[in-house]
Parts: sequence; structure tokens; C-alpha cells
Amino acid sequence: MKSFFCSLFFVLSVTAFSQTSKIVYLTADRVFDGVDMHEGWAVVVEGDKIVAVGPQEKIKAPSRATKINYPGSTLMPGLIEGHSHLLLYPYNITDWDTQVLKETDAYRTARATVHAKNTLMAGFTTARDLGTEGAGYSDVALKRAINEGIIPGPRLMVAGRAIVSTGSYGPKGYDHDQEIMLGAEPADGNDLVRVVRDQIGKGADFIKIYADYRWGLQGEDQPSFTLDELKLINEVTRSSGRVMVCHAKSKEAIRRAVMAGAETIEHGDFIDVEIGKLMKEHNVTYIPTIAAVDMISQYRGWKKGVTAEPANVTNKKKSFKEAIASGVAIGMGGDVGVFPHGENALEMELMVEYGMQPLQVLRAATSVNAKAFHLENQVGSLKEGLKADIVIVQGDPSKIISDVRKVKFVMKDGVIYRSEK
Repeated sequence: MKSFFCSLFFVLSVTAFSQTSKIVYLTADRVFDGVDMHEGWAVVVEGDKIVAVGPQEKIKAPSRATKINYPGSTLMPGLIEGHSHLLLYPYNITDWDTQVLKETDAYRTARATVHAKNTLMAGFTTARDLGTEGAGYSDVALKRAINEGIIPGPRLMVAGRAIVSTGSYGPKGYDHDQEIMLGAEPADGNDLVRVVRDQIGKGADFIKIYADYRWGLQGEDQPSFTLDELKLINEVTRSSGRVMVCHAKSKEAIRRAVMAGAETIEHGDFIDVEIGKLMKEHNVTYIPTIAAVDMISQYRGWKKGVTAEPANVTNKKKSFKEAIASGVAIGMGGDVGVFPHGENALEMELMVEYGMQPLQVLRAATSVNAKAFHLENQVGSLKEGLKADIVIVQGDPSKIISDVRKVKFVMKDGVIYRSEK
């Protein structure tokens, strides 16, 4: 009996070793390493790690490697979605109020499993989820299910409920005698300490704050937290080893968020060169969410390329150009959920349309996002020792950014999820 168990242990050990030491030798016409484009390079993966990257004449295929080659293609790090809402789906299908107020968390989570799969299959192997918008901590459960291999999806960083100031957030316009569930958790003053800690305790990877909202006298964006409140949030957040990120559109809200210690500014619709330089000075990354403005305008009746451009689109183009001119680090995040999950590349296309070079956009969706989210030692580049997150697309997205849509191969953590010829 003892010899039987010894033999069984040996077989299991050999099996486990063979599973974790599978070697793959990957080649394509071009390799984008997260910063630069190279021709004639190869990438070697063993288990869940990249073990070699470089010119093919120097990086030879190991004898027992599986060789994968895609001619006419570009090999890249797995893309990183910087601003998503996996618990939401396009408002032209079901409006935001209805999703928040009438759909159960169970139903929304079931939909989110499909959204997660679509995101991964589109080549986005990592994503930040910026709040469940009324679905509690369903994003924490979704992250766990992905990590445990129950469902396919990107590596997630999640915000949980997110935090708003009392009276600022929606849904709005209902009888005040009713208790209407909000899309985020309200808190103010010293109560912010408790709420931040509670969200951390329930699984938030970072704290997402709405530093302003559309609650001005004319419905314009105005700051919703004082500078001292934002500093308090950041102090509590930092003490847990996490970071604060801020939804902020107005210049004053962006300024307060930056001075309080925010690491990323989401949306930033009214950024100008001065504010952009302030962000750069404080090492804050801008996540522009251009696609959300574009698509919401279309949902409201704008026929792109046919009817006159709405003022908010014109303003977004202006602010994005000023952000580029300021030199602030610009990451990639589209507020996907406002538009379909799996169509994440729309943000990248619009970044080019609004004035960024395709190679800069590729960097934004890989190495820039990785650095902004403190993931540069795991993902975002093709380097020895990093996670084996690899995407291969037909064509050359450094020349035609839309080629990022032509996904042929997706690997995350060394596991192949998509492989097409």
C-alpha cells in the first residue's frame, strides 16, 4: 500500500510538473513589446511566464516547444482596459436607471460573465472595473470566479460600490418619499473613514470617488467633495496599501483630486494645458473615456458624420488635444459598458481620431496603463519574468489602429483562450 501511494504521488507530481512547464515559441511578422515595434522577434513562454524575448537569431525554439507562428500579424502584450463597468451594458438597449433600479444583482452578474468573456476574447487580458453601479460587490465575486477558472475573463481590479457625496448621484427625479437605491455609496465628512474601510473590507482593490457630478444650478458638473474630504479619503485608502482614483470632469474637481493624491483622473472632460501640467507634476495619469461621450451623443440622436457635431464632442476633442499638449501621461480606458463589452478597441480608434499617434495609443493600452495601475512588474510589456499575457492581431496596429480588432490569438497567464488561423 505504501508503494502504491508513493507511485501515485510520483505520477501526480510528474503530471503537475508537465502542466506547469509547457513551453510555447511564438512568432509573428512584428512584435510590439509595450514600447517599441520590432521585426523578426520571438517570444518564449513557459508555464504562466515569459522566459525569453528578442530577435529570432538569438532566441531559438527550445527542443520541446510548441511553435506558433502568425504571418502578416503583430504580437503584443495583452491589452489593458483602464475603465470598464462589467455590470453595465449599452444604454440604447436598456437605460441606466432601469439597469440600476429594476434588474437584480443575480441577473446583472449573469450578464457580466458574458461581458468578461467578450472582453478577454477581444484581447484585453486585464481590466479595471470602476464600480458596479448599484450591483453591490458583484464585481468582487466576478473577479473571484475568473481567478478560480470558473469563467473566462480578464484579470480584474475592482472598485466595488464606489463613493459619492450625499445628494449628488443618481438615479434622480423620483418621489422623495421613496428610498431609491443609488448607483454608488453616499458618504460625507468623517463618515468617509468608515465607508472607505468598509469597501476595502468587502474586497475593493482601490477606492473610486466621484469628485464631481452634474449637480450644478444648471445641471453642470460641479465638485461634490471638499479638498479636505478628498485628502481624508486618500489618507485612509493609502494606509491600506491601496490608491484613490477620481471621476472628475470639471477643472476644479480635477485640481482638488490631484492635490488630494488621486492616481488617475477619469473622464477629465474639461482638462486644459494648465491642469494637464499639474497632473503631470503629480504623476497622475489621465484616462479619457472618449468613447463614452461619442456613444452617448449617438444614443441621443447624433448621426456621426451626417449631422452637426454636438458641443460635448467638440469639447472632448479640444480637451484631449490640450491633454496631449500638456505632456500628461494618457492611459486607455473607454468607460466600456456604455458601449458593448468586446468593442473596447473603439476607445483606441477614437484616441487616434482625436489626435494621438497609433503607436502612442498602443503604449497607452499596455505599458502606460500597467505603470498607472502598479502592474508593470506583472503585465503590460513583453519582458522576461512577466505574466504570459499575449495577443496576436492580423495586420499592423502601429499604422492602422483598427487592426487591434483583428484578434487571432489570446493567451492569459500562459493559457490559450483563442487561436484562429
